[in-house]
Amino acid sequence: MNRSARLAALVLLASLGLGACSSPGGGDGSSGGTVTVFAAASLKESFTELGERFEEQHPGTEVTFNFNGSDSLAAGIVGGAPADVFAAASPATMARVTDERLTADAPVTFARNRLAIATAPGNPHGIGSLKDLAAPGLKVVLCDGTVPCGAAARKALAAAGANVTPASYEQDVKSALTKVRLDEADAAVVYRTDVRAAGDTVDGVDFPEAAQAVNDYPIARLEKAPNAPAADAFIAFVTSPEGRKVLGKAGFLAP
Repeated sequence: MNRSARLAALVLLASLGLGACSSPGGGDGSSGGTVTVFAAASLKESFTELGERFEEQHPGTEVTFNFNGSDSLAAGIVGGAPADVFAAASPATMARVTDERLTADAPVTFARNRLAIATAPGNPHGIGSLKDLAAPGLKVVLCDGTVPCGAAARKALAAAGANVTPASYEQDVKSALTKVRLDEADAAVVYRTDVRAAGDTVDGVDFPEAAQAVNDYPIARLEKAPNAPAADAFIAFVTSPEGRKVLGKAGFLAP
């Protein structure tokens, strides 16, 4: 082999060696590719930001989300929907997945959330408590009892002794809030984080019974995750100080 050929071979071997040593997912064990996260609807704003930050810190990794009611997401996972991570709005909905042994490890609680009443801007009906939601003619929307925000609302209403007949039951908290934002309802019982995310399009009313209906949010990697390394890296990021700072900014409570 002449000198030029030997030099070309050495350059090729060096480039192959560098490629083998590189890690497209960053230096934390993530392997790049796509990580699919099924997350409760109330996590949409905060998880979208966390996903963007995660992608910046893990070149070659893309985070895709399916935001929906936790109950619907759990049903999808049990039915075989492909996903890497499940972040639920209550331990009860996470249990639907863990009971089927579909998580790789025990879920970790990463945040907590409290309820609030969402009203039109200016609170035109003067709503100040849960009992006020029982006023005749007031159009109130609740989450369905099968989803975490609905189960929590029922608990809070029972604690307040408020007998409310809702105009509709919604399948996730964002749908309930949208009814108020579109003036299709006078009030909705939602999470405080959703009131904050809605900005000046709604007003929020706190009530003491919310302390008796706080929801824990668990997260877990799924047993059949197509991208287990990236899933583990994303969960580690969510539970890191940076992740908790983003969640706290959105109004979530520390676990």
